[in-house]
Amino acid sequence: MTTTGGQTVPAIETFGLVRRFGSLVAVDRVSLSVRTGSIFGLLGPNGAGKSTTIKMLTTLLPPTEGGAKVAGFDVVRRPREVRRRIGYVPQLLSADGALTGYENLLIFAKLYGVPRSQREPRIWQALALMGLADAAHALVRQYSGGMIRRLEIAQAVLHRPAVLFMDEPTVGLDPVARRAVWEHVRQLRQHFGATILLTTHYMDEADELCDEVAIMHRGRVAAVGTPAELKAAIGPEATLDDVFVHHTGSSIETGGSYRDALRTRRTARRLG
Repeated sequence: MTTTGGQTVPAIETFGLVRRFGSLVAVDRVSLSVRTGSIFGLLGPNGAGKSTTIKMLTTLLPPTEGGAKVAGFDVVRRPREVRRRIGYVPQLLSADGALTGYENLLIFAKLYGVPRSQREPRIWQALALMGLADAAHALVRQYSGGMIRRLEIAQAVLHRPAVLFMDEPTVGLDPVARRAVWEHVRQLRQHFGATILLTTHYMDEADELCDEVAIMHRGRVAAVGTPAELKAAIGPEATLDDVFVHHTGSSIETGGSYRDALRTRRTARRLG
């Protein structure tokens, strides 16, 4: 946990963050603070700016205006330091179906610069943590959608990131697979103390997992707080779905096999 002058530094901070694409303002002066060690949900309809915000926080896109710090480092001035301290599970399928689970992890261990002496134990620890040890030597194209997602999470945590970004971590998965991923996300925080920022269209997922959530609408933060606080502000019987509709004026539209996961995530990426 990073501290400055005895005070805990937020894992993620944004300061009037803006991203424009020509005349389109995709992210409009977003200011957020995410506690170290928390699970934070970024919610909103398609096109709200969630994925664009994550791309800026992971140094994949430069901000047009404003700034952000991740793990204490400025995303523009110190991008290399940020990248060393984060893991990223994107919407787009990142596992190679022609390789085994173990082979996928070995490639990522090399890419992340995990020391040779630590690769083997870290790979097997990650496989065990994600419940994939028995499938380590099976081709990923034979995995279910839920197994693929758990493998991708394993890939992202091999280098022990301080902050893990997960863009639609359960998109396209059935309810049983979704809940399995939820449990593994909790275990990641328990085992590694990682701060986790995730986007999701599933309000039950946000309610179940997140310590705090921010609801984005048309590039701006419409509301932020704990799920309990946001529901209480709407009414005694309100659900997080009600909160979502109240702040965005819209209902929630939500998105297998290897092919199912690939197709669903391509669609999710296209819709943004």
